[in-house]
Amino acid sequence: MSKAIYSKDHKYIVEQLKKARQEAGLDQEQVAKMLKKTQSHISKIESGQRRIDVIMLKELAKIYKKDISFFLK
Repeated sequence: MSKAIYSKDHKYIVEQLKKARQEAGLDQEQVAKMLKKTQSHISKIESGQRRIDVIMLKELAKIYKKDISFFLK
């Protein structure tokens, strides 16, 4: 079994996060400011280098105005 960070599910979530941000018309810097994080933190999430927990996913879904199910298969 592969590690969760490299799983197909993780890759899907990462792709959906990028898609949702772009559809919301936001750049990584704007999202980072909303979350009080750095732009590099958002970049690492979107590149698959950093995992996110359910709370962060919920916050991002709110920012992107998406239902949390948008990010899950």
